[in-house]
Amino acid sequence: MKSRETLIRLKKFQVDERRRKVAQIEGMIAEFERMGVDLEREIKTEQDRAGIHDPAHFAYPTYAKAAIQRRENLKRSADELRTQMDDAQAALGEAFEELKKVELLDERDQARERAAEAAMEQAELNAIGLMRARHSPA
Repeated sequence: MKSRETLIRLKKFQVDERRRKVAQIEGMIAEFERMGVDLEREIKTEQDRAGIHDPAHFAYPTYAKAAIQRRENLKRSADELRTQMDDAQAALGEAFEELKKVELLDERDQARERAAEAAMEQAELNAIGLMRARHSPA
């Protein structure tokens, strides 16, 4: 049974690790999105300050062009992270299923052991009852 307990601990650890990874990726996506919103605000401010909103215009602010590029890079990175998150969530689901399988096997083994112990106790009680019945005055 010790090996099963160790296996359950290992599976729980794997589930926890995968949960942490999903949470970490979610946090990174949220941070990239927040940074993208900040950049969008800076782009708008720079465009308003310069009075030019067309990136193709020859006098379009260089800072705004650079901010647009950074924003696009952040969006691409967030999209890549979403793909990683899908994979991480699938791995979490698999780890959770593996944990449940091992826990169910453990529960079944424990129920089998309890049934065997109960059967042995009942057999002992039956033997005691037979001995008393044989030795009691009729």
